[in-house]
Formats: sequence, C-alpha cells, structure tokens
Amino acid sequence: MQNPESHIAIFKGKTIRKIIFQKEWWFSVVDIIQVITDSPTPRQYWGKVKQREFTDLQLSPIWVQLKLEASDGKKYETDCANTEGMLRIIQSIPSPRVEPLKRWLAKVGYERIQEVENPELASKRTRLLYKLKGYPEDWIEMRMRGIAIREELTDEWQKRGAKYKQDYEILTAEISEATFGLKPNEYKKVKSLKRENLRDHMDDFELILTMLGERTTKEIHKTKDSKGIQRLKDDARLGGEVAGTARKQIERRIGRPVISEKNFLKSNNRKKIKK
Repeated sequence: MQNPESHIAIFKGKTIRKIIFQKEWWFSVVDIIQVITDSPTPRQYWGKVKQREFTDLQLSPIWVQLKLEASDGKKYETDCANTEGMLRIIQSIPSPRVEPLKRWLAKVGYERIQEVENPELASKRTRLLYKLKGYPEDWIEMRMRGIAIREELTDEWQKRGAKYKQDYEILTAEISEATFGLKPNEYKKVKSLKRENLRDHMDDFELILTMLGERTTKEIHKTKDSKGIQRLKDDARLGGEVAGTARKQIERRIGRPVISEKNFLKSNNRKKIKK
C-alpha cells in the first residue's frame, strides 16, 4: 500500500473528497451520496443503504475506512470505495444523477489508470500544477526528484512490512526527527502551516536533506534486508542521522540554521505586494 495522498474533486459544482490508495482513486462514499441525493444527512442515508443492500459481510471489502479531511480541518476515518466499488454502491440508489456520475467516475478512474501505466503523465500534471502556483523551475525539478525518491521508499516499506497509514507516518517521523530534530507536525508549526504539504514549503537545503535521508534509508533497508516495522524504524533513524550530520556540517559552514520559518505562502505574498 502506498502512503495515501488526499485530493478534492468537483462534480456538478459539488465537492467530492478522493484519496490515492493502493495506486488508485478511492472516493468518499458520503460525498457521493450527498451529490446524487441532496440528502441533508448523507451519513444516515449511507447507513440505511448499507443495512438494506450490503448486509452480507463478504461484500464489505468494496469499501474501506481511510482518513479524509473534514470541514473542520481535521482528518477522520471515512468510508471510501474505489471506482468499481462506488459504481456498485450507486447502482442501488435511485437518482437521475447516477448515470452522469458513472461517466464521471469512469473518467476520473481512467485518468489514474493512465498515470499508473504511464507515470510520465502524472509527472507532467504535477509539474504544471507547481508552475501554475508560481514555483520556479529549478525548485520544481528538485521537488519532482524528491517525489520520485519518496515513492521508491514507500514502495520499499510496503514490500518490507508497512501496512497501515500509521506505519508510514511513524517511519517518516523517524527520518525527519533524525534529520532536522523535528517531527513533520512540529516542522509544520515552525513554518506556520496547517493543512498544507510541508515539502511544498521547503527551500533547496531542506529538500536536499529530506531526499538524502530518505534515499539513504532505502539503501539501508536493502543492504540489511530489513523486515517488520521495528527494524524499518531503526533503519529510518540511521538514514535520518546521515542527513542530520550533513545538516549540522552545512550549518557550521554557512553560519545559520538550515531549518527555515519561510514558506511558499509568505514568499509568494511578498512578490504580489511588490508588484
């Protein structure tokens, strides 16, 4: 399983939360229910559908619980289904919006399949998004390399025993703490971030050291043939320590901390003000 990455999609002007899990899109069931029924209580509606249509426990794997961000900014376990599962669910709901939603789900799901079969498409789309947000080309190149290294590492974790989202969070935190002396949630506070992606607000040094820690960790896993979360955690700390040592040496040479309070939001606002 890959470390899930959440997104927002729009259908007929309404928000549908989706998340990448096991290399495909999984959609919030209650969001889909809301879209096609306009129910004021989509959770209760979905509960009744489950009781009416999916009482057989063997059918329950068509949806899983994944953490999605709610309107209050916090993440909660939410029933999610992939394209195939969602098509089975909405088939049991009477609504004139079912058919257009089927076509929309097929299109969104197909785009993800295209990206899995041809990763270059996903890379191009990501580059374009960063460019539209105003990131410089050299930063984008570095960020894209960091994304590739991260994906290689999470694939390695999956093969070696990481199963749950929490496993990935623990291992990531281990590398970050050994590299920067901060866990990701602590690092975000330094940069005054809330829901934003931390790495999208790192400068060159921060990105380079993050890549160094993660790339080293992957090689340690392969060299030691580590398996199981505890051994992976030990390796993650060692990989992070390599990057942490490099950070301390850099700081001694340049006479300032590598960790920066700056984030892209602040720097981008300054550019707009100057104009």
